[in-house]
Amino acid sequence: MARKTETAAPAKAKRILIVEDEDNTRHALAKLLTREGFIVEAVSNGFEALSFLRRQSVNLIVTDIKMPRMDGITFLKELNKDFPNSNVIMITAYGGVESYLEAMNLGAFEYINKPVRIDELKIVMKKILDAEPS
Repeated sequence: MARKTETAAPAKAKRILIVEDEDNTRHALAKLLTREGFIVEAVSNGFEALSFLRRQSVNLIVTDIKMPRMDGITFLKELNKDFPNSNVIMITAYGGVESYLEAMNLGAFEYINKPVRIDELKIVMKKILDAEPS
């Protein structure tokens, strides 16, 4: 079930979906991005994310690659079927050339290794969100 992080975000705040199975990482990212003024939703796996996206659109998805039930690559493939124009940043503690190439070929905007440096994430997010049509 999506967990909405309360925020005093501006009316035009961008909506971010975090897909991360590790509770601590998911909550930390949600808290940090909420402080940055985003409206943040957080779920623990790809199935929950797809279900959430059928009800609510988002401007950006930040997803882990290695997750139980549905890994990030499989999630990205499913996402492309129903939501082909999604903006996606992949994060992983298990970075490798093969998963990097596959993620990028499937349309991920960026691939970031864990531990996620919030400064790096914010730079990538800004590039994506600034390029979105108003």
